[in-house]
This record gives sequence, C-alpha cells and structure tokens, in this order.
Amino acid sequence: MWALQEARLAGGPTVDIVVDGESILRVGPGASAGLPEAIDCAGKLILPAFVDGHVHLDKALIRDELREHDGTLAGAIGAIHEQKRRYTVEDVRARASTVIEESVRLGTTRFRSHVDVDTIGGLTPLEGVLAAAADCADIAEVRTIAFPQEGLLRDPGAYALMEAALEAGADVVGGMPHWELDEGAQRDHVRLCFDLAERFDRDLDMHVDETDDGGVRTLEMVADEALARGFVGRVCAGHVCSLAAADHAYAERVIEKCRRADISIAANAVTNLVLQGRGDRGLVRRGITRIGELRAAGVNVLFGQDCVKDGFYPFGRGSMLEVALISAHTAQLTTSADLDFVLRAVTDAPAAAMRLTDYGLRPGARADLQLLPVPTWSEALRLQPLPEKVWFRGRLVAESSVRSELYRV
Repeated sequence: MWALQEARLAGGPTVDIVVDGESILRVGPGASAGLPEAIDCAGKLILPAFVDGHVHLDKALIRDELREHDGTLAGAIGAIHEQKRRYTVEDVRARASTVIEESVRLGTTRFRSHVDVDTIGGLTPLEGVLAAAADCADIAEVRTIAFPQEGLLRDPGAYALMEAALEAGADVVGGMPHWELDEGAQRDHVRLCFDLAERFDRDLDMHVDETDDGGVRTLEMVADEALARGFVGRVCAGHVCSLAAADHAYAERVIEKCRRADISIAANAVTNLVLQGRGDRGLVRRGITRIGELRAAGVNVLFGQDCVKDGFYPFGRGSMLEVALISAHTAQLTTSADLDFVLRAVTDAPAAAMRLTDYGLRPGARADLQLLPVPTWSEALRLQPLPEKVWFRGRLVAESSVRSELYRV
C-alpha cells in the first residue's frame, strides 16, 4: 500500500490518494495518515491516465513508406492499399508497440484501436496489434475493433474475415457504412454490423459519415438500428463530419436519436482538420462534427488521436494532451466549463464509450494515474508538460523530467 500526498485535483482541492494493489483505496485530505510509503506531490496536478478511445495502431508510422497523394480520405485509403499488402505481423507489432509505449510516457494507459479487416491485408493487421497488446500488457490495456475499412458489400470476402477476426479475439465490431456505393448498400452494411455484434455479443464502434457531403446520412441509419434492436449504450460513431454540413432539421433529429440510443460520438479533430474541406475555396470547412449541439443534447462526446504519422495524418505522437488542445481550438472551447468538457473528452467520455466500470479518481477505481508538473488543468492544456509520473494498475510505468536553463548577461 502506498499513497500520493497533497496532489491537486482538476477541480482545485488537494487530496491524498491511497493505492492498494491495483486499485484506489481512499481519496481525501489526510487519507494517507500513518502510511510509511508516500509521494509528496506538492500541489501538482493529478489526473486519471488518459484514454484514447479512437486510434489506428495498425497503420501508425507508415507515412514515410507511402507514395504522395491528394490529402483526401479516398487518396489516403488508396495510398495505404499498396503498403497494406506488404504488412507482416512483426512489422505491425513493432509499429503498434512503439506508439503504445510513447503514449504511455505521455499519460495514456488505455486504448481502443481500430484494426483494418479486409481482403487486402487479411487478418495480418489484427494479429500484429494483438501481439503488440500482449507485449505491452504490463504498461497498458489495448482493446481492438475489427474495422472493414474497404466496406462489406464493395469488398466481397470482408464479412467472412470480420467473423474470423471476432473469433480470433477482436473486442468490438467496427464498420464504415458511408464507404459503400449506394444507400441500399449502406443500410445493408449497418444491418450486417449489428448482426455480428448481436451474434458475438460485442459492442459497436463505427466510422460514420467521414465526408464533407451533408447529404450522406448513415448516422441516422446507425441510430435507427440501435433503437430498433434495443442496442442502447453499446454504440460509438466516429468522425461524423457530414453532420456539420447537413441541414439543421436533420441534425437536430439525428442528435436526439443518438441521445435516446446513448450513442457516443468520437470527434477526431486532429485528423479531420487536414482531411476535410480539401475542395473548398475561401471558407474552408474545419471537418469537425457538431460538438456544441451534441454536448448540449447530453450526447457523450470524446476526442481521439485517430492517426499517428500514417497516410491520413503526417503528425501525431500519442499525446492526448495535444489532442485535447487542438480539439479545443477547433471547437472553440475556451471557458472554464468548456475546458472541463475538454478534460472529460479525453478521460471520462472515452471510458464511458468503452463501458469501463473501474475508471476515475475514486475509491474502487483502477489506479491508472498521471502526475503533471502544473497546478491546474488549464495550465496543463496551455503548457503541454510531460507527465512526471504515470501509473498503470497501481504500478509506476513511466517517469519523465525536463531541465531547461536560461542564461542572462
């Protein structure tokens, strides 16, 4: 048993946090009294470790191997085809492990990773990410999503591979209905994904309407299917860019359906800022969904890293603090209440989407923690410091220190 003393919560007060084994035992002023093993935090900020609820570990770090393309979603998918055919399990394993390790250093200990499942790469991406997850199980927890990037109808054979992926241990059913060629195929794609989720008793986490076209409306198909099947609280929809371009009547209607179905929305501003609006001139769209309206309606909204130096996004380093800052800029989140929302979007919101029952800074929660060398969350966002310490399951897994000197005459 050990403790953190005088650690500052994001809400302001300082507390002691007592850890027993893998879990938090007590939180409160003076909670560590009498314990011989205690770390003096001196008023530094304590947060639960970040959760990255939307990332692609199988594609990470391949940018330098790809041909140049036009910067669009379709262009990136096409460029990645060539590299995906050359994937090996060991290649995927090494790249995914590198990103997991770096993310842990930057304060993230839980991940939900989409992994391509299609006739181009087969199950190689999944096998590689599962191997990386096993390699890194002492420092992080990784859950995988079987993701049919190429579609189910337009990629014959993908459905059987999805079944095989779920049998091989993929945790969640993915989907990408807007990538199909017509509305009928989009509806079939949604139905097939829900069929898999019901048959294998898995949650759903789908890429939905990642397009500038406001007329693409598969989010409503997903919400309608969730409501019809009673699949409430078990669906996450990622990107949802077209909702920003849709008319207000549709947006209000589908947001209310998402609220009723308890669908989480994963906004991925860091990637969509560079992908969307490529054809715009003058006023260029930001590529982000209607965060304000979703938030106001009570829909669970999370922010994801999405991509790390792949065909879609040349940047990214597994820093959810950086993701939070960029997302705050994009969604114009600046008030104190807004910044509280930003913190939730990289902690509690992805935890809720993943249905994690042991998350947070409370007695009984798993001791996944990070200590930052600032007094407040707003300063953490502004200054982007490295966590001084990161704990996973109550065990210290990363430490960082920075020395900077300024010399004056």
